[in-house]
Amino acid sequence: MIKTEVTVPIGYTESDVRAAVLARLPIQNDEIKELRLLRATLDLKDKRDIKYRLSVGLSFSAEREANLLRRRKFVSAAPELSFELPLARFSTRPVVIGAGPCGIFAALILAEAGAEPIVIERGLPVEERTKSVSLFSRLGILDTECNVQFGEGGAGTYSDGKLKVGSLDKYKMKVLSEFVAAGATPDITYSATAHLGTDRLPAIVAALRDKIISLGGEFIYSAKFTDFKTADGCVSAVTYMKNGEEHTIPATDVILATGHSAKDTYEALLFRGVRMVPKGFGIGVRIEHPREYMNNLVYGKGYDSRLETASYHLVTHLKNGRSVYSFCMCPGGTVVPAASEQGGVVTNGMSELLRNGENSNAALLVSVTPEDFGSTHALAGIELQRKIERAAYLSAGENFSAPVTTLAAFSASDKAITLGSVRPSYPVGTAPCAPEKYLPEYITDSLRASLSDFEEWMPGFSLPDAVLTGAETRSTAPVRLLRGESYEIEGIGGLYASGEGAGYSGGIVSSAVDGVRTALSIIEKYKS
Repeated sequence: MIKTEVTVPIGYTESDVRAAVLARLPIQNDEIKELRLLRATLDLKDKRDIKYRLSVGLSFSAEREANLLRRRKFVSAAPELSFELPLARFSTRPVVIGAGPCGIFAALILAEAGAEPIVIERGLPVEERTKSVSLFSRLGILDTECNVQFGEGGAGTYSDGKLKVGSLDKYKMKVLSEFVAAGATPDITYSATAHLGTDRLPAIVAALRDKIISLGGEFIYSAKFTDFKTADGCVSAVTYMKNGEEHTIPATDVILATGHSAKDTYEALLFRGVRMVPKGFGIGVRIEHPREYMNNLVYGKGYDSRLETASYHLVTHLKNGRSVYSFCMCPGGTVVPAASEQGGVVTNGMSELLRNGENSNAALLVSVTPEDFGSTHALAGIELQRKIERAAYLSAGENFSAPVTTLAAFSASDKAITLGSVRPSYPVGTAPCAPEKYLPEYITDSLRASLSDFEEWMPGFSLPDAVLTGAETRSTAPVRLLRGESYEIEGIGGLYASGEGAGYSGGIVSSAVDGVRTALSIIEKYKS
């Protein structure tokens, strides 16, 4: 397969794509054996004539493809997207700790290879988990073992399901294809702004789980991983607590896919001598604008109604050496409560499939490094998170309400906080509060310094009534578990560190791919 780039109008059809390809390349329509969209990105250079830029994969006869590639005019080789598993015979059942994107896809690959994996999840099945999440959103009643962070599907289940794909390869296509088979819309395989939708994700997660079970996999819920055992330098068993009782599973291959918020797991692993180091991440707030206002800002007034809800990505590098950037942008979405510990306020964002909520929101984050943690301890970044989350909790009334301010009040520092036309979407409740009450000065100073750059690049971004809600502290893991090329933790054979919790990915797709690759490393050991 080869690929080429074409431009097509909004609302394009397959006929439009085919016509654009034929106009660009010296080919005939009947020569094309397959036409596949690889990437679709909005071209906003001219807001009077917004178009889509497409990367299109094309299959011809081998001779014709070779001829076109030799000429190298408007074409290049398409990425290899076929995914195949080697044959393997397993001596024991692998154990996967955590049922987020990494754990689910690691288990899926192992199940497809015939390994009959066991998945241990501290939270509930996604159907029951949704009830716990809803209870917290409506009434502020937090279940510390099953919430936005913990439970089947992982944190991404309740944060929009954004899919940052980047350059497509066979591992990412495997992930995307499995999502489509589980009920996601087919456009996620090529859209630059692909997302699954928080309203659709529970059913998608359940379908993936059911597929794993149909292939011999097993899920154990409300089961908190507590320890592992070793023999001759290799893992030999894992232990977990369920209903107040300790259980042990013999295992020679164990994948730790616990996510970035399992702070007690980090502590347990460190106590057992697992090597880990502190890692930089981002801290800040959520900013909300009206959805329609942001649409006009990005597309221009009178924009074509067929356009998707507008998104944006902003980043600036300040003179103080820090970066400030937008993260996890949720068009037409909601700011959600994402705490997993009592006495702390954490925010996140989500959108449903249609992205038609009243506001659009994004995190505005300031880069922090281990030098900011105040200690060289491996878990110092976690303590910084806790300190900020507790301060946000105390400053907003100690009832899981979130502290909010307006951009006008934040920019002026001493201006009274009076909400205007933008109403906060955070459902538990909000309280007026300056970010200085819960964020370090270097964070608030950096956020203020970034606003002039963002306003210059996107005039109108600094809407005085825009709402800032805090605190956003869980952008990614503040810890990295040290692993080798086989994905095994240094010094412990058969114990694998994978996904965002291990410090090697960020977001649904990269975490899922890390799970796929980790599973493949295990399969390689048992390959026939």
